[in-house]
Amino acid sequence: MILYSGMQIQNIQDVISQLTQIEQHCLSTQNRAGYFAALYKRMTAAVINGINTNQFENNTRMDKLDALFAQRYIDAYNCYYSKSPCSTSWKTVFDCCNEPSLIVLQHLLLGINTHINLDLAIAAATVAPGNAINALQNDFNHINSLIASLINDVQECLCEVWFPMRFLTKIANGKQMAVLNFSIDKARDVSWANAVLLANMTSDESKVYIQQMDNSVNIVGNKIQSPGTWTAFLLNLIRITEYDDVARTINLIDTTVVQ
Repeated sequence: MILYSGMQIQNIQDVISQLTQIEQHCLSTQNRAGYFAALYKRMTAAVINGINTNQFENNTRMDKLDALFAQRYIDAYNCYYSKSPCSTSWKTVFDCCNEPSLIVLQHLLLGINTHINLDLAIAAATVAPGNAINALQNDFNHINSLIASLINDVQECLCEVWFPMRFLTKIANGKQMAVLNFSIDKARDVSWANAVLLANMTSDESKVYIQQMDNSVNIVGNKIQSPGTWTAFLLNLIRITEYDDVARTINLIDTTVVQ
């Protein structure tokens, strides 16, 4: 079953359109995949604002990068839910959407892990092959800063609704999310290193390396899913306070703004 229009994304406005379709489908089916889709739509809106306010060094390149970046997520979503093969790490993300014991933040970080560590590196190397990759670094870092700031924003939104989240925030040391075996800063650095390598590889070399990347990213995803006994106990305390209405949580992530 094809869950979105299937058109090739041409620009960042197409990204918003496709993410909206995914989010609406998740709302109607109570699918936890909508948590990341809602966050991603907010991230894309932040990139659009960055382009409109000249926050990037090359707005045209950023528009293209965002389109390539999003295409990988949307294709993975479509493949998974039409029962076609997708990357191992994205399969783990979507499989976990059927797992009711995970907290909302785990679902978000599972998506972010795969999208930054796998998709962003590939998209960056595609839009800036060879030596051109070096000129992309500042904009690459800026888009990761936007992701980090949105995670903090959404986490604060969740804290306002589910008070136990504040305990996790303290343990996790802000955006580092150490308690969940994930660091956005580390993910950015690893992704950039992989982008530089991919940009200078042949097609055959990159295919082999991308498979290795996928396996490594999946290992991190498994650690986010199963972070250890003590952490699992803390997360369970949070999970029992969360809404069981998935659609309500999707709307919360999509619309709540911290003042």
